[in-house]
Amino acid sequence: MTAPASALASSPAAPAHPHAPLPERRVTRREFLEIFTAVMVPMFMAMIDQTLLATATPVVAADFHNLFDTSWIGTAYMLASAVMIPVYGRLGDRYGRRRMLVTALAVFVVGSLVCGASQSMHQLIAGRVLQGLGAGGLMSLSFAIIGELVPPRQRASYQGYFAMNSMAANMLGPVIGGLVVAHASWRWLFFVNLPLGLLATWRLMQLPASKANADAPGISDPAGLALFAASTASLLFGLSSAGHRFDWWSWPTALFVGGGVLGWMALLGLERRRLRQGAAPFFPVDLLGDRPTRLLLSTAVLSTACLLALVFYLPVYLQLGLHTGAARSGLLLTPVLLGFILGGTLSGRRLGHTGDPKPIPIAGQALSCLAFVGLGFAPPHLGVLAVLGFMAGLGLGPTMPVVQVTVQTLAGRENLGAATALTTLSRTMGAALGTALTGALIYSLMPDIDLSQATAVAGAGATESVAGNAEVLRAFHMAFFSAAGAAALGAYAASRLPRLKI
Repeated sequence: MTAPASALASSPAAPAHPHAPLPERRVTRREFLEIFTAVMVPMFMAMIDQTLLATATPVVAADFHNLFDTSWIGTAYMLASAVMIPVYGRLGDRYGRRRMLVTALAVFVVGSLVCGASQSMHQLIAGRVLQGLGAGGLMSLSFAIIGELVPPRQRASYQGYFAMNSMAANMLGPVIGGLVVAHASWRWLFFVNLPLGLLATWRLMQLPASKANADAPGISDPAGLALFAASTASLLFGLSSAGHRFDWWSWPTALFVGGGVLGWMALLGLERRRLRQGAAPFFPVDLLGDRPTRLLLSTAVLSTACLLALVFYLPVYLQLGLHTGAARSGLLLTPVLLGFILGGTLSGRRLGHTGDPKPIPIAGQALSCLAFVGLGFAPPHLGVLAVLGFMAGLGLGPTMPVVQVTVQTLAGRENLGAATALTTLSRTMGAALGTALTGALIYSLMPDIDLSQATAVAGAGATESVAGNAEVLRAFHMAFFSAAGAAALGAYAASRLPRLKI
């Protein structure tokens, strides 16, 4: 099968973009499904491992007699994955994306074996770090391979497949984790990655080999890599830890968050100097120099922040504010996820038909803004909340697929891996910002309540009020209003895009 490249043509309203490559032939649906079924397993493995241990953590803590360090099970994975995203992007551009994806799979599987065989909490955390070092390439390289083999408009048309894969991983993770813990050992959550990794490797080897590009820079900037790793780890750890490991207004917060921000400023300065000197920077500041790319990535950060804030805190709102049981509150996330899948599918088809990416994130972010405003004013009625959750998901679903396809297209084939890494990194940063800042707002406004009482009331399905219930509702309503503001900013950023045609 001939590998088609991404294509960008100018619209009548705008001149051709300077990165425009020549278009190649479309792939058939059968060819696309062959490609998708090869990359969906690595993508699924990376996504489901973010939520798989949610229900298994108490059992792991009991086995190792260590509850204090359990938060590192998730944090270590997230930090290692985020740091490696642009590394795999650069290496994939230079040495071939299929080869680097198989390498990332091998690292991920070895990390899974270490986790499954661990005999202490510290060994498990070390295994999670190793898993994360592989997981950083699973998502970004999978999307890059799709971008390498499928033209942009077709990628957009098939976004429903990716949305379903993503939402299936997010929904099934806690469910599978609970079933495995109830009927077997939590160690099988890791050991199962061995046959899955072998299956994924076998399917990947059926794809056309990605061509190596000796002119791509690879990792020729170790100082930039070190500064990126330290700054990103510091910032993400600070954002994910503030409010529960330590107070927001404390010296550890200032050290980690402030140090991460200063590190990023130093990184961008260093990479711009390298670019002016004609040297290849590790972090793709050349791509960030493109105004449409900056606007698209800003929209992606804001959209992901809204989505993760909704997914993480809507169940908490339902349990503490409306006294809904844990199982029922989780079930009420289904309308959000269905809306997300539908939004991604419909927007992909429209982009594939028109080739015009600009109106889609504007309309989607505006719709989610209205939905969040509605959640802030909505009466405590589960039917109303389900409808508004569906609207929010419908509005947020289109943004990432459009950003992914358009940024890849603007960057061109030679920078496909770096561009995909940038969009994946923007998703990670948005997730960290959304969960951390929304949590900080909610818990700063929420009164002191007896959580055991609140849980008991919710579990019993009682209708009596928990002390301070009005203040609890107000805290979440303010969080929804802040998410509406973030969605409005996302719509504004998208509205500043020039007219492009992919």
